[in-house]
Amino acid sequence: MRTVTYLQAINEALDEALAQDEQVFLLGEDIGVYGGGFGATSGLQEKYGKQRVRDTPISESAIAGAAVGAAMTGMRPIMELQFSDFITVAMDQLVNQAAKIHYMYGGKANVPLVMRTAAGSGTGAAAQHSQSLENWMAHIPGLKVIQPTTPYDAKGLLHAAIKDNNPVMFYEHKLLYQTEGVVPAESYTIPIGVADVKRVGNDVTIIATGIMVSKSLAAAEIVKEKGISVEVIDPRTLVPLDEETLLTSVEKTNRVIIATEAVKNSGFSGELVSIIAESKISLKLKAPIVRLGGEFVPMPAQKTLEAHAIPQIDSLVQAVEQLMKEVDN
Repeated sequence: MRTVTYLQAINEALDEALAQDEQVFLLGEDIGVYGGGFGATSGLQEKYGKQRVRDTPISESAIAGAAVGAAMTGMRPIMELQFSDFITVAMDQLVNQAAKIHYMYGGKANVPLVMRTAAGSGTGAAAQHSQSLENWMAHIPGLKVIQPTTPYDAKGLLHAAIKDNNPVMFYEHKLLYQTEGVVPAESYTIPIGVADVKRVGNDVTIIATGIMVSKSLAAAEIVKEKGISVEVIDPRTLVPLDEETLLTSVEKTNRVIIATEAVKNSGFSGELVSIIAESKISLKLKAPIVRLGGEFVPMPAQKTLEAHAIPQIDSLVQAVEQLMKEVDN
């Protein structure tokens, strides 16, 4: 077992998939000669050639349209959109075509494509390059949505996504690219739709997505010194969602915080609240559900304002402590 970065884990998964299946190919802006906007495809065009690692024009709609068409003919395209914000340009191809074709063709056509994209804030890239829009895709029947938060999860889930016969939206947080973790050298898959308990605890459950997982783990370590035991659950995939693991944890602690970077307004955190509220476990809760999310504003470029726009470690610590006070009262 070795320690590699999240970015290296993505690159390894792509390399292994290209070697294992001749139907797999990559397409996107600057992914070939340049190696990708964040370096995820570095070295792959030299190894597999320009036919299988294709630089494209700066046209997200063209990239997505080509990927959908190729997938319908039996290929397994992996398209890269440099920033998740640019998914807005490819919405018709992904939402009205990729997500619907299997259903509209009566199951006779599949669209086994993967859309990889870098999401989230923290780099000072401002309002058009810092959004967390995974909730949009989770709203669309026919799409699977994956949001890995560790190098191990990134490699295993990317392999699973590439092998899946459905269109999969694969969100990678920019601040996670240089984080490190233990990752097997060999190829492996992690089942889509299985959440992971990142930290076991008894007092409070934090259900966190994306960058909020690492922040929640840091907050859990801080409140541990005050005698509070926090369990951190990472859904890993938003669609399909492992409701059983989430509800089992909430039933154990009877206190829950939901943390996402995406804005709270109409966000996926509201869906998680609904799942808990509609279950019998809601009758056992010892305190109201707490929801932390991004402010309902365009993401600022100024670093201090950017940090205020999304929950931070201290926000999670305060939420846990306040939740425990309410329980005590």
